[in-house]
Amino acid sequence: MNLDYDVIVVGGGHAGCEAALACANRGDKTLLITLNLSMAANMPCNPSIGGSAKGIVVREVDCLGGAMGKVADQEYLQMKMLNTKKGPGVQCLRAQADKKRYPANMQKLLKSNPNLTIVEDEVKRVLHDDCKVIGVATNNKEYYSKAVILTTGTYMNSEILRGHHKFVGGPDGENASVGLSDSLREMGIKLFRLKTGTPQRIAKESIDFSKAIIQYGNVEDQAFSYETHSFTKIEDQIPCWLIYTTPETHRIINEHLLESAMYGGIVQGVGPRYCPSIEDKIVRFADKPRHQLFLEPESFDTNSIYLQGFSTSMPENVQDLMVHSLPGLENAKILKYAYAIEYDAIETEEYSSNLMIKKRPGLFIAGQICGTSGYEEAAGLGIMAGINASLFIKGEEPFILKRDEAYIGVMIDDLITKGTKEPYRLLSSRAEYRLLLRSDNADMRLTDYGYKYGLISQKRYDEFNKKRNAINEIYKVLDTKHFGETSPINDYLMSLGYERLTSGVKAKDILKRNGVSYKLLKNYLDIDPNLDLDLLGEFELEVAIKYEGYIESEKKDAEKFRKLENIKLRQDIDYLNMDGLRIEARQKLDKVRPSTIGQAGRISGVNPADISILVMNLRKLKEI
Repeated sequence: MNLDYDVIVVGGGHAGCEAALACANRGDKTLLITLNLSMAANMPCNPSIGGSAKGIVVREVDCLGGAMGKVADQEYLQMKMLNTKKGPGVQCLRAQADKKRYPANMQKLLKSNPNLTIVEDEVKRVLHDDCKVIGVATNNKEYYSKAVILTTGTYMNSEILRGHHKFVGGPDGENASVGLSDSLREMGIKLFRLKTGTPQRIAKESIDFSKAIIQYGNVEDQAFSYETHSFTKIEDQIPCWLIYTTPETHRIINEHLLESAMYGGIVQGVGPRYCPSIEDKIVRFADKPRHQLFLEPESFDTNSIYLQGFSTSMPENVQDLMVHSLPGLENAKILKYAYAIEYDAIETEEYSSNLMIKKRPGLFIAGQICGTSGYEEAAGLGIMAGINASLFIKGEEPFILKRDEAYIGVMIDDLITKGTKEPYRLLSSRAEYRLLLRSDNADMRLTDYGYKYGLISQKRYDEFNKKRNAINEIYKVLDTKHFGETSPINDYLMSLGYERLTSGVKAKDILKRNGVSYKLLKNYLDIDPNLDLDLLGEFELEVAIKYEGYIESEKKDAEKFRKLENIKLRQDIDYLNMDGLRIEARQKLDKVRPSTIGQAGRISGVNPADISILVMNLRKLKEI
């Protein structure tokens, strides 16, 4: 058989863009098939990139050689660093992105790649033989390849819900993908139904902003990508606004509750726990007198304002009443009404840590088809699926990120071991090694991988190594330099409320004091000018020293678990007939088929006693 392509990517959302670019940039002849190229990298819901935990993922994607961070940095309306009053383990960037310009710039990147061909069509079937996947069939043609990556987002058998009205349709007015779900079921792949939604868009000129609280950006010297060196000044950034629901809003929603698709019995799929509809919030948190909402501009080029926090599946006439009950929106003109959307996703038990379908070698998945939510999660899964599909067709070992290496690793491991029955969203609380997985040190964690897999240029890698060496050399200076009672640094310390030094103290220990910054401390150090760091590098060094004890503790914990991760498990172990294991543990292990002892221990329903019995049985069988 003559193969048309090395890899075929189905779907042009955030996962599809990263997967296609990863394969193409690794030199694979790649085909991207999407329903509508003009909607590639579209943001059908919130016009933002980043956020809590998600902003860290964007930097991780960048360090692996992905595109999301670079494109988000090109043109944004506002940039914020979140959680600045909390520890560095949870701080991360969030950009108010441009709904028009972000996808346009990503599309330019796709079109300019010499190894990437783009076709507008609808994939109906995955082609396969008894051994492997061999391509896809669209409405018009069959395409053959060594691997296929499905990144269908919320399009598969998607239905729009508004009130008691349900109709076939995709997000943002697009067509649904119909037929592919049936093809996957025929292949023995299990699917389940999920739901998400989006709020109204309001005409900016119809809003009275005097009744809202203005929200400015707070960052003008940082970006998602480590290759970005130009930034938008605060005064040139576009503000957002904060408002709150009113008692009238709550009254309207409660009176019309059964008219919503969710409470009217129309919804079948499970919605996102951490991004509920406004009616769900009012029912679940009935004791709350109000809920905050944000008015967020969508683009420099439109008058559309996104009503963050007000997603609903109410009918349009009720949405009119709801919106007009909000402060400043009494005369608001609704440009687009809110809706809920249901779609098919693939059960998490069906795929492995490399995002390949277990029973269909060569078939990979990424994005919301995996059961996740969010642009950033999709991008992270997309680049991992792209790398792994490329490795698969070359017969190389898969690329698996560990939980102490990246939030992307946490996400994939959660999906594989714990599963999900609702759209999975990354949260900082999901990571047990948050101080290791900081926003500032994503480059130290992942750039080596990006370079290893051919997605980071030699120039960027050389610059990264220069920075890494500089941080190591400066650390040595801080660890050996001592200050005493006659040192000029005493004036600086006394200005911060500290007493004069009475004996020699390491510069490193002085930096650990509250209020002491490396930016000022370095003025008292004899640092080689060639070791100069940028703002992010200085912050990274400072955090590494100030939290040194906690970081070392997390590293030790991670190392203990790594030993369990190194104990591999065969995929054909007979768990169901294993002596001593509880029935639930047998069933869960048989269903998930963990690849390591560590992964087995994280499966919901498998406890430490089960792991001990498992290890004992495997030793008897000389499996480990």
